[in-house]
Amino acid sequence: MAALTTSKTRELPLPFPLMQPRTSSRSGKKEKELVNIPPNNGLVHDVTGPIKEIFFYDESLRQFQNQTPGKRAFLLLKYAVPILDWLPRYKPRWFPSDLVAGLTIASLAVPQDLGYAKLAGLPPVSGLYSSFVPPLIYAALGSSRHIAIGPVAVVSILLGTLLKNEISDTNDPNYLRLALTANFFAGVVQAAVGFIRLGFVIYFLSHATIVGFMAGAAITIGLQQLKGLLGITNFTTKTGIIPVLRSVFTETKQWNWQTIVIGVCFLIFLLITKQIGKRWKKLFWVSAIAPLFSVIVSTVIVSQARLDKDGVAIVGHIPKGINPRSAHQIFFSGHYLAAGAKIGIVTAFIALTEGIAIGRTFATLKDYRLDGNKEILSFGIMNIIGSLTSCYTTTGSFSRSAVNFASGVETALSNIIMSLVVMVVLLALTPLFKYTPSCILSAIIIAAVTGLIDVKAAYHIWKVDKVDFLALLGAFFGVFFVSVEIGLLIAVCISALKIIVHVIAPHTAVLGKIPGTNIYRNVLQYPDATRIPGILLVRIDAAIYFANTNYIIERLKRYVNSEKEYSSTGPNSVPLQYVILELSPVMSIDSTAVGGLEEILGILKRQNIQLALANPGSEVLKRLKSSGFIEHLGQEWIFLTAGEDIKSKLLATLLPL
Repeated sequence: MAALTTSKTRELPLPFPLMQPRTSSRSGKKEKELVNIPPNNGLVHDVTGPIKEIFFYDESLRQFQNQTPGKRAFLLLKYAVPILDWLPRYKPRWFPSDLVAGLTIASLAVPQDLGYAKLAGLPPVSGLYSSFVPPLIYAALGSSRHIAIGPVAVVSILLGTLLKNEISDTNDPNYLRLALTANFFAGVVQAAVGFIRLGFVIYFLSHATIVGFMAGAAITIGLQQLKGLLGITNFTTKTGIIPVLRSVFTETKQWNWQTIVIGVCFLIFLLITKQIGKRWKKLFWVSAIAPLFSVIVSTVIVSQARLDKDGVAIVGHIPKGINPRSAHQIFFSGHYLAAGAKIGIVTAFIALTEGIAIGRTFATLKDYRLDGNKEILSFGIMNIIGSLTSCYTTTGSFSRSAVNFASGVETALSNIIMSLVVMVVLLALTPLFKYTPSCILSAIIIAAVTGLIDVKAAYHIWKVDKVDFLALLGAFFGVFFVSVEIGLLIAVCISALKIIVHVIAPHTAVLGKIPGTNIYRNVLQYPDATRIPGILLVRIDAAIYFANTNYIIERLKRYVNSEKEYSSTGPNSVPLQYVILELSPVMSIDSTAVGGLEEILGILKRQNIQLALANPGSEVLKRLKSSGFIEHLGQEWIFLTAGEDIKSKLLATLLPL
């Protein structure tokens, strides 16, 4: 401050009025003003501009510009069906990697399919059906090289829970029909979201709530498998921890020691192989083939010893043959139509959240672009066709995609190879799974869902953002103590509440000058920052519109009152004369916000305090000009930077020269 009160202060540049030329102190020539109001582009641009940014932020239409109609049609066909783009360019040297990846994920898929179908309360063959047709559709329409398609644990348990709320008896023929109906509507919703480019809606679930939801669902899934692992026949249909544990310990007479020995031994084996795959990346195949190995060995043991006669539950008969048509089983009318639509909508967004997250993760690792809306559309078409071919809802699988990636996959051909292996199983090998013990499927599911509990991510969220961690806990305990759907509802509500809080109460800060610089920063963050007597400099860190205008007005009133009290009692006793709003973070305002600024301007004028604006953006300037606010304020009170504002206009009146 001392340097600013010397005679050299007179050499500071003059204020820069808007839209007027200024004279250079060196050349005496007119120079173009640095702060200009952009021209009004008209109603069409103002409306279509934001829409384009929302729906085509990835510039997906750029490739079609300046192309002949024929070329445009060809590019559109390749965009709609990506296999037409990568298959003609397929290199023979890629095939060994794709073949190994396809065979490896198939060995993991078959036992998982049987177990995940059980989670959903569906016949085991439904899981195999869902790993045959959907991967073929995705291989043609999807844009990810690494996603492996099939049933997943979280969607299966969620689907099973919602279905049982409508039909408690899983043997009721309407139960399967309702699952197919839910899959049809899930596909319709996904396809619609992708087609009209609303893919951004899936990001309304924050990462923290997803981590909490997945962890809670994983524990819930694991607890549900105690039924199969212990050999219990009478088990609760609820998913909360209390009813599950009550079922476990009140039905101890039903525990079957042969079932427990087989299940626990193979569970330990699966967990050990999983750790081997994590610790030594080159041995990923050990954990990948371990589930199929467990199924084969346990099936041989049970069939040869006829342990099924001793109470060991088995999978039983699985029909041979590929997917039968199922369009006639979908409810297009009647009581279950609304239920199917409701279940489909919920499962659609959970499946999208998992699938898109997986695709983006591996696309980032391999540095290629993934079209999110195109992926969503492909998921939708995949599930619509799946619902017509006896499949339930599928998406990208975490475990299979990780194995696919570790196998060195090059293209989506691995999904085709996996699908062909599943087809062979359906056509010829399903009778071999008759004596597969149910406890093995439970062990496979428990081993698989342990990967959904991400303690490191939870700890990281705790360190970074305590509010986010509370959202994580809310989603986790909702699933853990109540149910999967309540946990999901809590996760959505917490995410929405966080958005609303940030919208209604944006961050604002009083700024001060960093000593020895011309930089102004938050005085709470930088205690050494100097607040210039008589000047209140406030930064607003968000767009201003109807939802937060009143909050910002009240904040500014509070800052002004506090500054007036400080100025009257401070060491320099300089009265507050200027309020400067630093608007560089404010990207847009609306009519309500303009009215709020008018209100602030009137309040300050009545107190003989001058309002000034620093560095407003182009959209803000256009709206301020069209509303007449600039004329009310005075063009001379809008500046390029806060530093220019203070140096050129205010210090001369506040400080002696």
